[in-house]
Parts: sequence; structure tokens; C-alpha cells
Amino acid sequence: MSLTLYGFDGSPYVRTVKMLLKEKGAEFNQLQVNVMKGEPHQPEHLARNAFGKVPVIDHDDFRVIETSAIMSYLDEVLPGISLTPKTARDRARSHMAQAIYDSYGYGSMASVFGYYLFPDFIGGQNDASRLQGIEKSKLVLSELMKIKGNDPFLGGPALSIGDLYLAPACAYLSMTPDAEEIFATKGFADWWTRIQELPSFKATPPQ
Repeated sequence: MSLTLYGFDGSPYVRTVKMLLKEKGAEFNQLQVNVMKGEPHQPEHLARNAFGKVPVIDHDDFRVIETSAIMSYLDEVLPGISLTPKTARDRARSHMAQAIYDSYGYGSMASVFGYYLFPDFIGGQNDASRLQGIEKSKLVLSELMKIKGNDPFLGGPALSIGDLYLAPACAYLSMTPDAEEIFATKGFADWWTRIQELPSFKATPPQ
């Protein structure tokens, strides 16, 4: 099997894919495509993804772009633990978590952690954007914890793709002075403790 991951270790979405690969115990090669240096928009990477985004994977001469497609594909074709919940309702919970994060979570969270960690990448420190991001991030986490309910993970009793989506951005938020306020959401602390204990989380720190 040949599996290559194209993507910068600083990208939350790349970390999401790497966490899945670690959970699966998969062997893979990684080619760093540095978002901070604009490398995704160079001709070499545009030939892989015309939209200039990471991650991208090549698996046995089959290319997949877009994190949601990459995650579902790898979970299906790679041996090891399944990260897709077994029941229709739990699959819906994981899918909702992914969609909420993509549509409302990532941008809001990035406006907060980017303010402190990558200000140049997000166009500078905008206080109004950061404050709005804090409120939207709190709403996102609140809704995700409602989906989780009393279960240990977002998609039910077992770790799912939905959890892997959320974890990397939360890791960046945890490095900011605003983390305490955002993470005060009911139910979040226990989930976050479980995530930080995962070997796949520990093995994929952003570089």
C-alpha cells in the first residue's frame, strides 16, 4: 500500500487526518505543504488540488481532496478500529459535529486562536472579530455538547470522526487567554480530557 499525505502540520484539518491515521495504525508518508508560506497555491500543489487547499491524499494512485471525503474514505479502506458509529443515530451525531465545525466552528475558532498565534495569517489582530469569534465558538461548543449528551464522545460511546474534527482547533484555543471562557461550556471538560489522553492526539502536535 502506498499512502501519501500532503499538508502542513500546523493545519487543524491536516492534524485531523493524521489522528485518524494514527488511530488506524497506518503507515504513510507526509509531504509538508506549508500554508503559512503560501505553498498550497504554488503550481505543484495546485495540480493536486486546484482550490489550493490541504490536506490531500494519494492512496494507491487514487487522489482524494476535502477533509470530509478523506476521512470517510480512509476510515473505510484502512484496517483497524472503525471511527464511523455503528447506529444511524450515532452516525448522524458524528456527521452533525463535522458539519457544524466546518460551517460555523473552524472560522470562529480561527479568529480567536489566530489572533494570538497567527495574526499575520488572518490579516492582523482584529479585536471585534476576536470577540465575535469567542461568542460563536461558545455557541458551537454548546451545541456540540448537546449532541454529545451524556455519552463520552460526540458520536456516542466510542471515538468518531466528529471528535477528530473538533480536537485540533480546541488544541490551538487551549493556548490562548480566551480558552477558559470558551471552554466553560457544560460537558466540555470531560470530553476534552478524554481527547487529550488519546495516543493519536499526543502523537500529532502542531509543528
